[in-house]
Amino acid sequence: MRTALVIGTGLVGTSAALALSGRGVHVHLVDHDPASARTAASLGAGTQEPPPGRVDLAVVAVPPAHTASVLAAAMRAGAARGYLDVASVKGGPRRELEALGLDLTPYIGTHPMAGKERSGPLAATADLFEGRPWVLTPTRDTDTDVLNLALELVALCRAVPVVMDADAHDRAVALVSHTPQLISSMVAARLAEADENAVRLCGQGIRDVTRIAASDPRMWVEILTANPGPVADVLAGVAADLEETVRALRGLHSADEEKRSAGAEAIEDVLRRGNAGRVRVPGKHGSAPAAYETVAVLIGDRPGELAAIFADAGRAGVNIEDVRIEHATGQQAGLVQLMVEPSAAGPLGAALKERGWSIRG
Repeated sequence: MRTALVIGTGLVGTSAALALSGRGVHVHLVDHDPASARTAASLGAGTQEPPPGRVDLAVVAVPPAHTASVLAAAMRAGAARGYLDVASVKGGPRRELEALGLDLTPYIGTHPMAGKERSGPLAATADLFEGRPWVLTPTRDTDTDVLNLALELVALCRAVPVVMDADAHDRAVALVSHTPQLISSMVAARLAEADENAVRLCGQGIRDVTRIAASDPRMWVEILTANPGPVADVLAGVAADLEETVRALRGLHSADEEKRSAGAEAIEDVLRRGNAGRVRVPGKHGSAPAAYETVAVLIGDRPGELAAIFADAGRAGVNIEDVRIEHATGQQAGLVQLMVEPSAAGPLGAALKERGWSIRG
């Protein structure tokens, strides 16, 4: 691949353009908002100059509601040898293109499983896709050369290709992406009118659950509008669990010993099923999540503190597998939770304590 046309310079389009440009591909940028394309170009993602002829690959990175129409316009104009989109739903755009009577041999649907709470070109980074799954949904009609172009794009973005059926993809993202967004927003909505004293008690748990609730509502309305059925199916299952859990909690509040016992069993059942599901979420390098131990360290809210603690961990010969930071309410301090292999927890705690760090727990 020597040339590419990126249509849509939001987070995903600009990130892909940055990755391609950084690896020697000449990228042309187009957006319905010229200011967005200018911003992407100023970041080094490519040029706003129109391509002099047909490019190797056109990457359509627009909202799902507009994906098919933008693809159709580019294909009718003969803009590229191959065309792909990065929309978060795959079945709908493909069926729209089929209904328009287009030849789909030069097209493949794709979806990089990467994103941020922030949108727009200023949130873009060349490493956004690194190590992340990038779904490819070829059909029987997809030309082999186009599939190879898509695979080259994935490789240049240092992502991991995953081939799926389009409708299977849409059911999958309903479960692992779209439903979590709605549930996160629903939990966060409980905080909007909550008592201030309750909000002051927010800890890492509520921060974890509500992190993605900061996402752009307009973007998510467009995504959910394109995949409502599968999301509704998943939510129906969650709603059934919620109803059962409410009944179980009412039972725990009952004076009837039998109802309390049944309620406790039902609560334990949903928690154990949650344990079983969580174990299946891939961990480091895509493997099953490891059981790490936590070393908690109190740090001041000063520049360089986090870098210093990582450096001291390195001097101790310990690899930090994961990290969380919990800020102390009303204080210029925070608690850093360093996740390490169980055998490394003791040596790391001792080494950090020796270097003057305040170990907690």
